[in-house]
Amino acid sequence: MKKKTEYIYTIIVMALLIFGLSLFAVLKPAGDFSESERRPLEQLPELSIKTLLNGDFMDNFEDYTNDQFPFRDTFRSVKALAQYYLFGLSDNNELYFADGHIAKLDFPINQDSLDYAALRFNELYETYMEGKVNKVLFSVVPDKNAYLGEKNGYPQMDYDYMIGFFKEKLPFANHVEIFDLVDESDYYLTDTHWQQQDITGVAEKILVHLEARPFEDLEEKVATENFHGVYYGQSALPLKPEKIVYLTTPELESMSVFNYETGLKGGIYDFDKLEGKDPYEFYLSGAVPLLEVTNSSAKSDRHLIIFRDSFGSSLAPLLMRDYSKITIIDTRYLLPNFIGEYVDFEGADVLMIYSSLILNDSFILKK
Repeated sequence: MKKKTEYIYTIIVMALLIFGLSLFAVLKPAGDFSESERRPLEQLPELSIKTLLNGDFMDNFEDYTNDQFPFRDTFRSVKALAQYYLFGLSDNNELYFADGHIAKLDFPINQDSLDYAALRFNELYETYMEGKVNKVLFSVVPDKNAYLGEKNGYPQMDYDYMIGFFKEKLPFANHVEIFDLVDESDYYLTDTHWQQQDITGVAEKILVHLEARPFEDLEEKVATENFHGVYYGQSALPLKPEKIVYLTTPELESMSVFNYETGLKGGIYDFDKLEGKDPYEFYLSGAVPLLEVTNSSAKSDRHLIIFRDSFGSSLAPLLMRDYSKITIIDTRYLLPNFIGEYVDFEGADVLMIYSSLILNDSFILKK
């Protein structure tokens, strides 16, 4: 009799729990955006005869309920901790935790993506640079899986092949290899990006090829001590926040940055972004199609054009000392056909620098 009563109580508790969560899910307002995952949340799909018959409603409704489930982030954290520490799985949603870092599995080489990227870069050269520019540099930025993967037993892409491929397919460029200048300690623990204070060696090597000087007496300052990177939310692991440190000099602080997207002028570092969805956008305002930096302290009229992804946001300020004008282009967001309307390539130096993550998934680049 006692055992039967326990079963009944268990069933009642479970029923109340399920009913309560279901009722809460129905009554609570639907969220628009997941701050932890940095993505929009699915909304209630349209209910119609058409969407019912073709199955779209049920497919979308399942995504909606997953995204709007009560205490979703808490349950995600419990799942992640169970995956790693209870069940001993090596990764969770293609993310793994090693040497204090969260990193993303990215393998094998996507040959179609490399071909596509090479085609886009050759088109840019033939359209805007050939016979006009002073020099062109190309560099591949390693993702931190290059340093964490193999030694911790995780698969990783063939980075030597990737570098060799672009050397062959981009003969117009002087290739600057930087893999030996960084390691995993130079990256944020919870984010994909490198830390600006740790990449002065990368900047100096690029500047040697550009025949330009690095800044002297760079000062380290803390922008925030409450940074959680993109992998923090995706992994759902309860990790401590990190610092964002930036390097500055009076010369950098005096530079003016014009944002063609907003039509506004600002500085090298955008302090408003520290309160936004991605504080890493503090560097040059983040994902911006086209920026023009004016350096009134430069001793020459040299022009540097940088084609980059987000890794270039924190690197670019370290390259600006000897250039009176620096144009920064992100072709993930700017159609190449429009570049000629805003940028004069005559006599400029050009740096094309992209992360291995983008090169292995390059279809985001506009054509």
